Amino acid sequence: RAKVAGSTRPEVFDEATQRRSHETLQIETGLRWALERDELIVQYQPIVSLDSGKIAGLESLVRWNHPELGIVPPDDFIPLAEETGLIVPLGWQVLSKSCKQMKEWRSTLPPGGLIDLSVNLSSKQFMQPDVVAQIHGALKDADLDPTCLRLEMTESALMENAEVVFPLLTELQSLDVRLYVDDFGTGYSSLSYLHKLPIDTLKIDRSFVIDLGVREEALEIVRTIVTLAHNLRMHVVAEGVETQEQATILRGLGCEFAQGFYFSEPVDGSAIADLLRNDIKFF
Repeated sequence: RAKVAGSTRPEVFDEATQRRSHETLQIETGLRWALERDELIVQYQPIVSLDSGKIAGLESLVRWNHPELGIVPPDDFIPLAEETGLIVPLGWQVLSKSCKQMKEWRSTLPPGGLIDLSVNLSSKQFMQPDVVAQIHGALKDADLDPTCLRLEMTESALMENAEVVFPLLTELQSLDVRLYVDDFGTGYSSLSYLHKLPIDTLKIDRSFVIDLGVREEALEIVRTIVTLAHNLRMHVVAEGVETQEQATILRGLGCEFAQGFYFSEPVDGSAIADLLRNDIKFF
């Protein structure tokens, strides 16, 4: 903890520290069992077209169905999974489940209800030597058309290793998989790299969206990101939309897609099937 806080900072090992260490160990051990016992479930949040009001895509979001604690939110275990490396097997499991669920939807719903699926790819997954083979394998196992899969990577993960990332992204694009930059605006983008990377869509981080209609600075930041994306021939998805006002502002700025609790919280596969079958319009 002292090293994380800074090399010159002291830390006192007290009862609270010991308790946190014990809780962390419990979660880590439980998460290892969860991967083996198939306790991880995937929910899906609609990505809505701001033009038609209909569902245009879905984002896969993992939850932990703990046998004693019930549903554990991702903020309580994803950081630990990243720290311990468990994010790699966890991420592949989520991708596999998501692809199979998508195949089921595409097999049972009418053609007009077909949409795209976004799955997050962690930086540790992306740096695995077999990353392309893993993604290709998940698509093949599910017998899923690659053109409906979108892989989301954070801005920081892409820019930290841009020289290594570029050929991998190009290889993934050759599979007909689309690529999204997640949480855009919170990292440290280099525009000299951004325009070279085979990226299809920028996702505006919720921290900017939540202040739309409240802070003028947020409006200008979102406007700038939308303009930048369109000039680079990319689409834009706004995350964390919670009010009609935010959705209206985004639509006025030319943002094509949005997701957030205003439209729907993450739900299971059967609930999504009902939404698609009924051709729901959110506005």
